[in-house]
Amino acid sequence: MKVVLQRVKEASVTVREEKISEIQKGFLLLVGITHEDTEEDVKYLVNKIVHLRVFEDENEKMNRSIKDVDGGILSVSQFTLYGDTKKGRRPSFIKAAKPAEAEALYNTFNQALRTEGVITETGEFGAMMDVQLVNDGPVTLILDSKDR
Repeated sequence: MKVVLQRVKEASVTVREEKISEIQKGFLLLVGITHEDTEEDVKYLVNKIVHLRVFEDENEKMNRSIKDVDGGILSVSQFTLYGDTKKGRRPSFIKAAKPAEAEALYNTFNQALRTEGVITETGEFGAMMDVQLVNDGPVTLILDSKDR
């Protein structure tokens, strides 16, 4: 499971010209799921994300977690994180999980974030989405559950 985490001042998702979710200060998460991922990968990444200290404290040091700053999360499914561009000019997505499998694990991931007490909004799984964000920093990290 891969997550591109961006610290944001605000973020939103629009589907079919209707804004369906938005957050203020927090994280925009682009979430990719491969066919090898399990609930253990979910647990690992949720724990990492909610305790990651990337928000500044009173001394302008990255010392606070999303829970410390009462931030929100906007989670967006992104199968293209598993795109393989080694051959040719068109990416292959064979490493991405099948949609039904990915959606179930994506929903488990989002529910686990909520269980941690973090307000979690989502995009619409499988839809064409317009994602808007205002980066804060910018701070962007790539998390991979296989890199433990």
